[in-house]
Amino acid sequence: MAIVRPLGQALPSTAAEVAAGEAVLEVEDLTLRLGGTTAVSDVGFHVERGELFCLIGPNGAGKTSVFNCLSGFYRPQQGRITFLGESLVGQRPDRIAERGVARTFQNIELFENLTVLDNLMLGRHRHLPYGVLAGILHAGAARRIELDNRRKVEDIIDFLEIEAHRKFPVGMLPYGVKKRVELGRALAMEPKLLLLDEPVAGMNVEETEDMARFILDIRAELGVTIILVEHDMGVVMDLADRVMVLDFGRRIALGTPAQIQRDPRVIAAYLGDGDAGEVGPPRADDGGEVRP
Repeated sequence: MAIVRPLGQALPSTAAEVAAGEAVLEVEDLTLRLGGTTAVSDVGFHVERGELFCLIGPNGAGKTSVFNCLSGFYRPQQGRITFLGESLVGQRPDRIAERGVARTFQNIELFENLTVLDNLMLGRHRHLPYGVLAGILHAGAARRIELDNRRKVEDIIDFLEIEAHRKFPVGMLPYGVKKRVELGRALAMEPKLLLLDEPVAGMNVEETEDMARFILDIRAELGVTIILVEHDMGVVMDLADRVMVLDFGRRIALGTPAQIQRDPRVIAAYLGDGDAGEVGPPRADDGGEVRP
């Protein structure tokens, strides 16, 4: 699948061109055990400022477990996670969010009885410096801050092209629009690092291309560093600066999309046959995913 970049938009081919190799996130020797299972084992990588870094692997490879460690939902038994020079290991999810890490979820996590606008306003919670009483009185500084937050949310609604849905309860919306709303809620936090967990899962071709375009725009126009977990190899190969591959919780490859496509370890992990050829965009009849 070819993703068409917006006209006039020149995107750097490597993160080094964005910020001369400045690391935003560094992960070393990350190990996570859940019960008697080692979900992640001695995984290390770094993500540079402005980079679009993709994390792939067969189902159960440990991709979401890595995300859960980065966002504070899981506490690894071993290893270091450093974000902008500060350790994230042992920090609560809300504290990590306050430091500028936002994420979306593989399964949509929205309040379906609330409108699109209200769901996005919830993403502004870390930008509310006043207390409960000031919020109830809704006067002075509290009113000015809320109006400013409302303007920022309206900008996100325009950016993601969901103006027509802004007053609808999320539960009434098509699946593809819900995924866009969840992305918008993460953007409302004004993240420095955005974790996207399978943002195009379950989408048709048109919805996938729209989401891929928005992801490119987030990186190019908003300057947000992105880590993407995704099964759709067409999206991964079109968008990524670098790709890391996990299998059974271990890192088996790290490189550019072209290098990953030719790596025999990656081919074996996905197809079970080291002589099967390249890992590339899936065939039209396989549902849009590369599966083990």
